[in-house]
Amino acid sequence: MTMPATWKVDLDFRLPKIAASAMKKWVVGLLLLPVLMLPSVGRSAEASPQGIHAAVLDEYLDQVENGNGGLGSVSIFRGGREVYQRRFGQKHLSGVQADADTRYQIASVTKMVTAILAFKLIEQGRLGLDDTLADFHPEMPAAAQISVRQMLAHSSGLGNFAIKDGSVWIVDALEPPAILAEIRRQGVAFAPGTRVAYSNSAYYLLRMILEDTYGRPYHEIVEQEIARQLQLAHFASVKANHADTFRSYAFADGAWGEIKEVDFNNVVGVGDIASTPSDLNRLIVALFNGELVRKETLALMAPAPGKGWGMGLAEFVYGENTFLGHGGDVIGAH
Repeated sequence: MTMPATWKVDLDFRLPKIAASAMKKWVVGLLLLPVLMLPSVGRSAEASPQGIHAAVLDEYLDQVENGNGGLGSVSIFRGGREVYQRRFGQKHLSGVQADADTRYQIASVTKMVTAILAFKLIEQGRLGLDDTLADFHPEMPAAAQISVRQMLAHSSGLGNFAIKDGSVWIVDALEPPAILAEIRRQGVAFAPGTRVAYSNSAYYLLRMILEDTYGRPYHEIVEQEIARQLQLAHFASVKANHADTFRSYAFADGAWGEIKEVDFNNVVGVGDIASTPSDLNRLIVALFNGELVRKETLALMAPAPGKGWGMGLAEFVYGENTFLGHGGDVIGAH
């Protein structure tokens, strides 16, 4: 299956990055980009009253499923409610059950959640955009020059702790001191605030700042500030020990087989949350409806037109449409 090139901006844990033409060999653990707007799909088929061409979507996903192009789940919301929901591909897996309550790893869509939690603190006056990393972790590289604003906006210069010596090393269990040592070793690639470069390391440290400021671990913050408030029963950080999360699979030699994922405890606040597509849509609807942060705060999160990255939200251009949201990819999920 093909994807717009802009969707591949967040292939943050893969090495090497997988081209769209090779994607059919990998599970689509989550086929959903949470966005502000959704285009109509198809032109010839008759649309439902909600403007969704369900038959066209079903035909497409049948082809994906029958061609072993992916496994996953789709949810489309329109006007604040779900108008289409579909699972596909799981029939190829022996002994594996999946239903509407099955969670999928949402990978770096987690960063959007981390940004929301940071801005909730900023609205309360408990954290400032111009606070520096040195206020919390002065031992980090260029800490006095790196602001919370830059960390949120991927302009801190910090790197990608997930890649060490040219390989993804976060597949095995790691202790936080080892990760922090790697962040220090990588240093900064440019003077903070002078460029934009996607940074897993910045969001790892942001998560630690959230835990310091909220005074509780990230999984409890997500539960209390997001999931409970929005009544998301199937949305949780990895340390909440959530069950019923779909594993990752690859198609090779004529069959689907489970593959080794990253240890999601290594990427808390960066790429560890699991959710149903429906709950993820409820989250983004609530965000854009002003239920999580104020409208003026949402405007701060969004990028300026044509700039790509904002502070927790990204811009995706697809044809004549512009979307706001966040993508996520990890070894076995898109």
